[in-house]
Amino acid sequence: MTLPQITKAPCVLVGHGIEAITSATVLASLGHCVHLYADETALAQQIQQYTFEHHLQALWQMYVAKGQILCKSLPMQPKDVLATYEDDDLEKRTEDKQTEPALYWLFLDNIASVWQDATWIAAFNRSNQPQCPIVFSGIQPIGRVAAHADALQRTWVYYVPFVFLQDGEAFGSMLAPALWLLGEKTADSEQKLVPLRALMQHAHASHTADIATIEFARSSIMTMLATRVSFMNEMSRLADGLGVDIDNVGRIMGLDTRVGSSYLQAGWGFGGHTLPTELATMQQFARHHGIDTPLLCATDHINNDQKELIFRKFWQYFDGFIERKTVLIWGGSYKSGSGRTAGSAIHALLHLLWSYGIKTFVYADKAQAELADHYAEQPLLTLIDEPYEMLDVQALFIINALSEPLNITRLNSSAMPIFDAQNILSAEEVNALTGDYIGTGRRKDSSAH
Repeated sequence: MTLPQITKAPCVLVGHGIEAITSATVLASLGHCVHLYADETALAQQIQQYTFEHHLQALWQMYVAKGQILCKSLPMQPKDVLATYEDDDLEKRTEDKQTEPALYWLFLDNIASVWQDATWIAAFNRSNQPQCPIVFSGIQPIGRVAAHADALQRTWVYYVPFVFLQDGEAFGSMLAPALWLLGEKTADSEQKLVPLRALMQHAHASHTADIATIEFARSSIMTMLATRVSFMNEMSRLADGLGVDIDNVGRIMGLDTRVGSSYLQAGWGFGGHTLPTELATMQQFARHHGIDTPLLCATDHINNDQKELIFRKFWQYFDGFIERKTVLIWGGSYKSGSGRTAGSAIHALLHLLWSYGIKTFVYADKAQAELADHYAEQPLLTLIDEPYEMLDVQALFIINALSEPLNITRLNSSAMPIFDAQNILSAEEVNALTGDYIGTGRRKDSSAH
């Protein structure tokens, strides 16, 4: 593999989140020198949190070791960043282009706690590099990014929302984005973003528009996905009443091209950062304009309630006699393959179980460290290193899929009831169980329908 020649003009990134880390790594892999200004503590925490994404981690460490990614402490004053790349001697700047950045990329969600909007906007407006492009990313209240762009006294301002980023596959999903959206302050100016040209070319689909339109499109896409999740979860409750398998229904729905097959899996709901934040952002925008959004409110309500549904099925299965039982839980992250637990059903489930004095053994795979830190003082929680380590329990809850094939023989040695919050088990696996199975919109006697 031939590595690209490293460009001299640095790409200056400001942020510490996974979007900033991934962008720095991708730009470095494309041959760019990257200067990343970040809160050092927050950056270290974010890198530690994403140790489960081994490919990104290895590339990050390699480029940092080579000096192609330079990590710098984020100063309190934005002008101190700009001063690094500016020189008051115009003649010197003309002769030496090495210190002039290829672009500035601000991750607005990360810098808000350090830099005030008025301060960094004023700093850029005083900059003597007005032709250097500025790129924004982040989930901000709808219209705010466009307002920032208008406040900047320069022409080349852009917005890139990370609608393409997949947790657990961040590097690959950015290198070849499923959907690349670009907001422009100045129409038909994307050619100014030379460092991002390869990402635009590798995108499976792309669209460019004014920044306000891209902001609204970003939030609308994510809110639609959240709505689909909650719709299928509401249908799963109706499927329970009819005794049909909601997974089969979802597959049938996906055959209709007007519906499509994405986000039709029933489960415990959605978590993480993006979907909950975007749903709240859209609701805030609606309230600001005095518009009622009953659909969005219902989406939010169903999602929160769905995280308790599997516990209620557990309670009903034992007719309420659940005090001081012992259970096993597989999974803890907000999605399979992730190490993050933000918005995961594991939290609601654990608190409900503990309220009845129930001992919980949890195999959380990549989310083990985060749960250990979050519940360090909880005596009813025991984190285990192997999924089949504690099968002598009264019930098994499945929050996420295992990273290894399911061992039905070992599960059948206990024959305990299984409460599958994400419908992880296939119909064949369910039928092979000797114990009872309760899923989300599916049961053992309906899984073969």
